[in-house]
Amino acid sequence: MKPRVLVVDDDQGIRYTLREILEASGFVVDEAADGEAALACFAATPADLVITDLRMPKLDGMGLLARLQATSPAPRVVVITAHGSERQAVAAMKAGACDYFRKPFEMEELLAVVRRSVESTRLAIENERLRCELSLSRSMVFASEAMQRLALLAGRAAPRDVTVLISGESGTGKERLAEAIVAGSRRADKPFVRFNCAALTPELAEAELFGHTRGAFTGALRSRVGLFGEADGGTILLDEIGELAQPLQAKLLRALQSGEIRAVGEERERHVDARVLAATNADLQAEVRRGAFREDLFYRLNVVALQVPPLRERPEDVPLLVRHFLDRFAERFGVAPIANAEALLGRLLGHPWPGNVRELENTIERLVALSPDGELDLSLLDAHAKPDTAPPAFGLRERVEAYERGLIVETLKACRNNRSEAARRLGLSRATLHDKLKKHGIAGSDGLEE
Repeated sequence: MKPRVLVVDDDQGIRYTLREILEASGFVVDEAADGEAALACFAATPADLVITDLRMPKLDGMGLLARLQATSPAPRVVVITAHGSERQAVAAMKAGACDYFRKPFEMEELLAVVRRSVESTRLAIENERLRCELSLSRSMVFASEAMQRLALLAGRAAPRDVTVLISGESGTGKERLAEAIVAGSRRADKPFVRFNCAALTPELAEAELFGHTRGAFTGALRSRVGLFGEADGGTILLDEIGELAQPLQAKLLRALQSGEIRAVGEERERHVDARVLAATNADLQAEVRRGAFREDLFYRLNVVALQVPPLRERPEDVPLLVRHFLDRFAERFGVAPIANAEALLGRLLGHPWPGNVRELENTIERLVALSPDGELDLSLLDAHAKPDTAPPAFGLRERVEAYERGLIVETLKACRNNRSEAARRLGLSRATLHDKLKKHGIAGSDGLEE
């Protein structure tokens, strides 16, 4: 996608010249004759970079810079200065501009400044994407291709400041995914608040979300800004969004469309800047069809849709999760490292895990808590979940391959991707290990150390 540049100058000749130079160099160019027109243009079609003159009618360059700095995400701004007005350029840089060039300008100087600024924007977005993927890898344990794809998409969405709808069965890790998106966003250091839409009555939920004035209802002893107010400048996660009462759905739709909210008991609306993430284990499209969820709200929420796959569809993650939970609970309960984990893995792979990762975590916690120090009592499985007798989610071959893939990924991580060491620990030749890496499609196999 070509970078988009917004050129703002009251001199039509300057705008024409800049457009010709930039379009010939591969940029998409929009124009505005003053700061107010530029804000309207940017609101309709955000640009990667804004080039603005400082002296303009209606709203000058410094005013435009200040207004753009208040948007989220704020674009990079390059200012144009007249010869001899370097002091203004310095003031603009202190106010947040990333660079400047002088009139009359040389084409090479102009393009160097623009390319440097656009590349800086690209690198910032890439860093935010990587932060999201890193946060996800730290908060969620996985090796499956499905989860790797999800991490990639989440990393792309995180810095874009778009609304994200996260769906998946209970216990799959939707909240962890939301946390990773926030960590990789430009709002990472701003407030992050959460609300469970099924937790309160519609009346109390409205006051909790949008705030209320003192005396607005019985028990309202003081005013509150509400969770949207607390999230101003940051992010709000609306969990169980499918349970939101219909009267509140219209109010949420307005907040998403215009950023305007009205506290209970208040006569006027106020603007908030909060990025919305929503999570649900329901099929919202089915809820729309039966009239339980507003169609227009669904499309407002469903800008980026991320589906967290259930654990039964990614059995290769089970060995890594089991090892992770065994280590965590052995440390928590102060017991010796578990010795017979291999026997446990064989029994757990056949379970469909209707409660997903949360069910697996609870199972391992119970086993470690009730087993002798350093040795798992597998008979406890028969007394509780009986994962080995549950209907298998996959056939024997699929279960064996999933176990093998998970074990290889785990060993490679332990060996810091040293292929020779991993082969030694697995009792394989390097050639056999290489073949298995290709067979299971384990990413990065070509870059592993010998």
